[in-house]
Amino acid sequence: MDFSPAILKKDFPIFQDSDLVYLDNAATTQKPDIVIETIKSLYQEANANVHRAIYSLGSEATQRFETARMKIAKFINSPSEKEIIFTGGTTGSINLLARSIGNTLKPGEEILISEMEHHSNIVPWQLAAQRTGAVLKYIPINENGELDLSDPDKYFTPRTRIVSLTHMSNVLGTINPVKKLAEKAHGVGAVFIVDGAQGVPHMKVDVQNLDCDFYAFSGHKMLGPTGVGILWGKMGQLVNMDPFMGGGEMIEAVTMESSTWNSVPYKFEAGTPNFAQAVGLGAAVDYLADITMEKIAEHEKELTNYALDKLDKIEGLRLHGSPPQRGGVISFNLENIHPHDLAQFLNEDNIAIRVGHHCAQPLLKTLGETATARMSFYIYNDESDVDKFCQSLDSIREYF
Repeated sequence: MDFSPAILKKDFPIFQDSDLVYLDNAATTQKPDIVIETIKSLYQEANANVHRAIYSLGSEATQRFETARMKIAKFINSPSEKEIIFTGGTTGSINLLARSIGNTLKPGEEILISEMEHHSNIVPWQLAAQRTGAVLKYIPINENGELDLSDPDKYFTPRTRIVSLTHMSNVLGTINPVKKLAEKAHGVGAVFIVDGAQGVPHMKVDVQNLDCDFYAFSGHKMLGPTGVGILWGKMGQLVNMDPFMGGGEMIEAVTMESSTWNSVPYKFEAGTPNFAQAVGLGAAVDYLADITMEKIAEHEKELTNYALDKLDKIEGLRLHGSPPQRGGVISFNLENIHPHDLAQFLNEDNIAIRVGHHCAQPLLKTLGETATARMSFYIYNDESDVDKFCQSLDSIREYF
């Protein structure tokens, strides 16, 4: 597929007959026709509970569900589709890990995260530390908005058991060197987890090459539906983990005294799975793969550089972070204008951005802010969106 945001935009119903400038893609992305129609088709043609059904309708639903699992496995280069666990999203994936492997921690053992994490990669580990007596440690950031790894041995210690870090910051756009960090974590005998909510949608991810132990991401941030996400894990880790939730499907056998568990991945998928959303995510993966993640990453890099150059010329605008390796996320504050006021004025011009703490309050405290404005890009954005955004900013500054 040739890459042209203007052409791709035609695949998205929300942009038809609209002048919407959507710059809130780090929060969620818009959905192309193929994803919407794939979900609609499943409900119209193959709506039945998956697995164990003897009748044809159930077999068809199961086939579509498991095909989606295989597509996602190929998309991130998983050695096996059995390492793909469907969850409700990145938050659900990390909570599963914090409950399962988190509960194996002993008092004094350490969990290592960073100042730039989303709350979904902070709160579950705070709870795990409280339950077990483990110690939660944070890698700070430097003035560029990168992880401060000037003295890594200060954070990666013989007591470190779990390291859980974001692939890309949802506030600063910083792309972390996760392959290098995985090597460091494994060097001290720790399990390495990647919060890939902002990773998989925007760059080529090869879990085997990264050598992480777990990788979590969400469907809705990569053109897929809400309510579905993925936890990828190495089989050697998954087979030794206790399940997080109990119920149907995740069992092998149940007696009044005890239960035994189904095989991986099903022992982590209790209850009726969100199979319609999973099938929709499979369609989103097809769409992205057709474009290629390499083209998407290059497009976002060029558009981000274009936006940074334009924003740098706006008087009174303060950018947060200047990491050399960054994705299509830009956070800023405009002098004498609260971010919430800014967003309301932009909305008058049908421009959508995100303002607030972005579920990253510890990071904003480090930045010395209670709220920032954030623009974030995806495949359907181009220079004209940035131009309209900057023109609107100029008008707002004149008003204030």
